[in-house]
Order: sequence, then structure tokens, then C-alpha cells
Amino acid sequence: MWAWRVAFVAACALQLYGVYAPGEPGPGIPIPGIDKVAHFALFAAVGFTGLKVGVPARWLLAVLVVNAVGSEFIQHYLLPHRDGDLYDALADLLGVAAGAWGGFRAVRTGTTGLT
Repeated sequence: MWAWRVAFVAACALQLYGVYAPGEPGPGIPIPGIDKVAHFALFAAVGFTGLKVGVPARWLLAVLVVNAVGSEFIQHYLLPHRDGDLYDALADLLGVAAGAWGGFRAVRTGTTGLT
């Protein structure tokens, strides 16, 4: 279980860095839409690992949804080198849904994965 806790903390840290860094995080890969994939993956990882470690789903998913939408407003209005993007928020929300689906499924079936 300790490995899942470490994974959850790492996923949270990466997500917060990814959405709140003052400049565009990452290496700037010139692949169209790659940032949407990153948004999806960051939110899915937090949702999945949070459910695996036993964070109450109601709180975890509510915080992730608020963060998905709120981070885009913060990027648009408070971070001068970032832009809020409706499609980023959509990718975030789809990531929350995918992470929740996977997390609920893993918890229900007792899939352990990491030890």
C-alpha cells in the first residue's frame, strides 16, 4: 500500500506543477494536442491513485472537478504566461472520469498492481 501512497503523492505534485507552473511546463513537444493528453493523464493519475489509497471518492472527485475548471480560470486570469483553455478543462474532466472509472474498477475487483 505504501507504493500506492507514494504514487498518489507524486501524481498530485505533478498535476499541481503541470497546471499551476507560471510558464508552460514540459519540453514543448511540437505534437498537436499533446498538452491535452498530458492534462488527461495528470487528472486520471490523481483520480486512480487517490481511489486506490482510499481517499473518499466524494471528496477526491469533487476536488478534482473544481481543480480542473478552476485551474483554467487561474491560468487565464492570474498566470501571465499561461492561457486558460476550455479544451484543457475538458481533457481534465475526461481524465477525472477515466481515473475514477479505473480506480473504482480496481478497488471493486481487488486488483493490487503495486505492493
